[in-house]
Amino acid sequence: MNFFKKDNKLFPAIQPFDSGFIKKGIHEIYYEQCGNPKGKPAVFLHGGPGGGAGSFSRRFFDPKKYRIILFDQRGCGKSKPHTCLEDNTTWHLVEDIESIREKLEIEDWLVFGGSWGSTLALAYAQTHPNRVTELILRGIFMLREKELQWFYQYGASEIYPEAWQGFINEIPTNKRSDLIDAYRLIFSGDDEEKKLSAAKAWSKWEASTSFINHNPEAVKDSVNAEFALAFALIENHYFVNKGFLEYENQLLDNIDKIRHIPTVIVQGRYDVVCPPTTAYELHSRWPETELKIAPFSGHSAFEKEITHLLIEATNKFSNN
Repeated sequence: MNFFKKDNKLFPAIQPFDSGFIKKGIHEIYYEQCGNPKGKPAVFLHGGPGGGAGSFSRRFFDPKKYRIILFDQRGCGKSKPHTCLEDNTTWHLVEDIESIREKLEIEDWLVFGGSWGSTLALAYAQTHPNRVTELILRGIFMLREKELQWFYQYGASEIYPEAWQGFINEIPTNKRSDLIDAYRLIFSGDDEEKKLSAAKAWSKWEASTSFINHNPEAVKDSVNAEFALAFALIENHYFVNKGFLEYENQLLDNIDKIRHIPTVIVQGRYDVVCPPTTAYELHSRWPETELKIAPFSGHSAFEKEITHLLIEATNKFSNN
């Protein structure tokens, strides 16, 4: 029997050689640079929205070959003000990516994004196709109604019923017909205790379903108050507003703008958060991409198979 290779491990931990903030209206966007200052530029787009980049995200790239740029999207991580939803849309984030590129005097770069990061990567690349050398996308999410319904209303609930119970317990039984909106009402209210409880439940639901095997450390981290508030409030804000897209299939219908960009798609076969059907649909519309299925993996970039495939992709593009 041939088992899936998982030889590629995260690169050793590194520290930034540069970091700072970019002022954008009321927002201050934290960014950092790691690896080789003269290496191939690559920007990492984190998930959520609201998840923050984190130090482990630096480690998908060979630091000898890559100039690695990470930033915390508006309202989360080290960016300020924390949990701020004002002027916080997909198109503000696309503008932020360009502002960082210009500040760092980078002509063009590889764009790496997973989950919501794949959504943002597609939006950015379609807006600025001449600034993207390659795309590495993981756990494809295009913020369409069927994807939101699957994870936040009915679908994933049937696979993780025990975790789902914790998610719906925050909402009265008679208000569960639209759970995203029911959470919105809590998050926009004045009851700070209830807001924090709901934020933790929202965040825990995703952490409980992101790995093929239960990951208690990820679940524990997900209910940290500071993290959970940003993650839940910002995600909900984007989901209520359908990602601020002009229409549902916008990202699919604009593939011709980026068809020329070399792209690898990495997808877990048992991804419950962003099921493989979305990645397959994207690949079907864009057959020039290379679709890599991790056969025994869920959603997280830190599943061993997915990590292997992501690093295989960054290694592949490192000499381009």
